[in-house]
Amino acid sequence: MSILVNRNTRLLVQGITGQSGAFHARGCMEYGTNVVAGVTPGKGKQSFDGKVPIYDTVGEARKQTGCNATMIFVPAPFAADAILEAADAGLELIVCITEGIPVMDMMRVKEMLKTSKSRLIGPNCPGIITPGECKIGIMPGYIHKRGNVGVISRSGTLTYEAVWQLTQRGYGQSTCIGVGGDPIHGTSHLDAAKMFAEDTETKALILIGEIGGSGEEEAAAWIKTNLKKPVCAFIAGATAPPGRRMGHAGAIVAGSSGTAAAKIEAMKEAGIAVAETPAAIAETLIKVFKN
Repeated sequence: MSILVNRNTRLLVQGITGQSGAFHARGCMEYGTNVVAGVTPGKGKQSFDGKVPIYDTVGEARKQTGCNATMIFVPAPFAADAILEAADAGLELIVCITEGIPVMDMMRVKEMLKTSKSRLIGPNCPGIITPGECKIGIMPGYIHKRGNVGVISRSGTLTYEAVWQLTQRGYGQSTCIGVGGDPIHGTSHLDAAKMFAEDTETKALILIGEIGGSGEEEAAAWIKTNLKKPVCAFIAGATAPPGRRMGHAGAIVAGSSGTAAAKIEAMKEAGIAVAETPAAIAETLIKVFKN
């Protein structure tokens, strides 16, 4: 089993003819993902690489191909509308890779998705992968190995670091999900933790967080009383100065909330093993996994 994506996922790529969209659509196809359609307004009835039909709208692509997931590489000023178009067409999973979407746009998206059956991952995220079955995003597929460790992260590069450590030690992953580094995003650490809790194949979890927001603390509080699987965590940004954004748009500490210290304390309070450095993520999980 896995969460959200598998070999039956039928992927649409919004922005498939752009430089980034084309590059990563090919990467997903080479990995084995079933890319069934692309959308670029004004380029309908053309094809991508002579294999994938291109449509003018998501609704048309959905009707013609039965796509049930989308990967969005639409430029930031238009990305919010691309998300809403996908939701309006009824796509079950929306993975938005685009970064720099205005906060006000995402507030509108967040509110409208409350009445939708679509699930949003991102924006400003690396995507989601079920190793050996389906890759939707920009992650390097070769570092992943099929297994039973679920990974939830706000950071793409730290996800890759943790995954590579696991793979080198013979520990595969069930699904890896990047929730995104923006202040307002779709699926949270808590949402993903709940899905992994119900997945019988996932035997352990890695949570990777950073300063800013309260998502990691909310997940930790739920894990404390609801999840019996081994969990390890790493929180980035312990040396970040207050009031300064570090990397992701959501990685900023304001007042007393969102600090690395507060997040680490919440993790430890929940019984989660916390790695002190990125290099120790896999070893920290393996220790609690064996126990």
